[in-house]
Amino acid sequence: LLATSLTHAAGARAQLDAFANGLDALSGSFIQEVRDADGREVETSQGTLALKAPRQFRWAYEAPFPQLIVADGLNVWIYDEDLAQVTVRGQSLAESQSPLTVLTDLSLLDRDYTTSEPAPSDGVAWLRLESRAEEPPFRHCDLGFTGNQLVRMVLVDALGQRNEIRFGPWQRNPSLAADTFVFTPPAGVDVVGEPVDGAQSFPVQD
Repeated sequence: LLATSLTHAAGARAQLDAFANGLDALSGSFIQEVRDADGREVETSQGTLALKAPRQFRWAYEAPFPQLIVADGLNVWIYDEDLAQVTVRGQSLAESQSPLTVLTDLSLLDRDYTTSEPAPSDGVAWLRLESRAEEPPFRHCDLGFTGNQLVRMVLVDALGQRNEIRFGPWQRNPSLAADTFVFTPPAGVDVVGEPVDGAQSFPVQD
């Protein structure tokens, strides 16, 4: 109890600093729950993710519908397996939609967001991020910490839809495969958009 009290006393920003200290890459699992503005459940999904400084990330939704999102540093690729469709866009357009990028680059936190610390709840200390963008992609994002570990993220969009992600155990600075953050559309799928020149491409890994 004393340790928990001291952790909360340090504050969520201090816990973020401790979590991000020395962090270059990160991998783990997640469960994601989406609710509409009235609190009704829209969808629950689960999968795995990986992040690497400065701007690469990979989200792999496994259930109930497979979907892969890969940011290679230049482009964001979204592969919907059921639709047999890939959407690609320049990563700069999606950058501000990914608050987790602050975990591997804390300089983005004060540059791109204003922060505050709501009262702790459910045993979690919260750090609220509000985008400085003229047209912010979300109303606010709350990062939840306990014991200097990121355990939850709650993102509320402009329409009041709530997207909550609960993270499983993290692997810090894991040895990631060279093609973790690269993507080539599988043969036969529709591709919407054009990739930025210079991005690397490799075959999709099963």
